[in-house]
Amino acid sequence: MEDIVLRQWRDSDLEPFSAMNADPVVMRHFPALMTQAESEAALRRWRKVIDDSGWGLWAVEVEGVFAGFTGLSAPRFEAAFTPCVEIGWRFRQSFWGRSIAYRAAVQAVQFGMESLHLNEIVSFTAVENLRSRKLMERLGFTHDPAGDFDHPLIPEGHPVRRHVLYRKKAAPASAVH
Repeated sequence: MEDIVLRQWRDSDLEPFSAMNADPVVMRHFPALMTQAESEAALRRWRKVIDDSGWGLWAVEVEGVFAGFTGLSAPRFEAAFTPCVEIGWRFRQSFWGRSIAYRAAVQAVQFGMESLHLNEIVSFTAVENLRSRKLMERLGFTHDPAGDFDHPLIPEGHPVRRHVLYRKKAAPASAVH
């Protein structure tokens, strides 16, 4: 089985990260492709969050190669379900279909629940992003239809503005006898 490592970002991640963010297939459920400058800004921002807090959206390395990212973050917008911690991910196409996103996300969820003692982690995506929705369900997240929302950072009328909300509650602490 392939080794999957969640780690801090490196300067050498920028080129494959930018290429992934400019890939129309990878980005089809996002409002736009990302420019090189936008990718570089995201990498710097995410690196600083991890430096400052010890967690965030980590680079995912598979057998020494940058595969994408997964991790935890606080959404940068207000909605009925915020403040919260969400899990997110994005992977290069060559790493799809190999359970890498699932295995990396399991590590991130476990960190959030065990190390950060989160009571809940949310995840959301565009309604038609069935691939991510299936991954959320495989991870044990449950769709909360009452929480579905129009993403406030996506312009009105954009086809990916409507989002579905999924939730995963922490397992109740077992009673000590």
